[in-house]
Amino acid sequence: MQSLPFDLPKFEPGWVWLAGAGPGDVGLLTLHALNALRQADVVVYDALVGKGILELVSTDCELEYAGKRGGKPSAKQKDISLRLVELAEQGKRVLRLKGGDPFVFGRGGEEALCLVKADIPFRIIPGISVGVGGLAYAGIPLTHRDFNSAVTFLTGHGIAGDVPERHNWDSIAQGSPVIVMYMAMKYLSKISERLMQNGRSQDEPVAVITQASLPEQHVLETTLGSCAMDVEKYEIKPPAIIVVGEVVSLREFLKWMD
Repeated sequence: MQSLPFDLPKFEPGWVWLAGAGPGDVGLLTLHALNALRQADVVVYDALVGKGILELVSTDCELEYAGKRGGKPSAKQKDISLRLVELAEQGKRVLRLKGGDPFVFGRGGEEALCLVKADIPFRIIPGISVGVGGLAYAGIPLTHRDFNSAVTFLTGHGIAGDVPERHNWDSIAQGSPVIVMYMAMKYLSKISERLMQNGRSQDEPVAVITQASLPEQHVLETTLGSCAMDVEKYEIKPPAIIVVGEVVSLREFLKWMD
């Protein structure tokens, strides 16, 4: 790395660094994440980490794919966690690289607990979650004092593989002006119906963002009552981040990428 007026941490052998790669744009990497990429012996990366980011590793760094995609053959989480332990015990500097932030629907907490149990030293490197950075690149402010002073982040995919039943849909619908949904494409019809049943208007603005922060970014502007049909009509494919709320209407004025 170029000379900086401060020191970045040394990546010691036998350590695992759990890092977020951000929503996609290489420029949104943190200095700590870039520092990790340049020092790692092996990078265990997921499906949402872009090729441009992986090109930043050193020439002798190993790359191991450990991505998971809904409905497709995927590595099991337990196997990924144990692989991190195995590599660290070999004395390697192990970078576990995830899209977004490792602790925001990234299962980084599960992997870190596995490292604790195995007595493996680790470091957490936060990243820009797509629920924040993806909205900004779409020209949608997460908060705006004329519209909202609260936000709810939720996953649209439960542990059992269906609509999450642990969510209090009544409280979410009535108490959160803006709702940002991860992994919600599969059950968008059911989720939107539950929100409307609990008081949300069918005319409330919704944005569905794919390829967030990348040149291929696409934003579908729709409404709560029509979002599921429009996603199917325009053949929008996951992964996507979905935002519900009046702040979506500000995209008309604030979209800066397209």
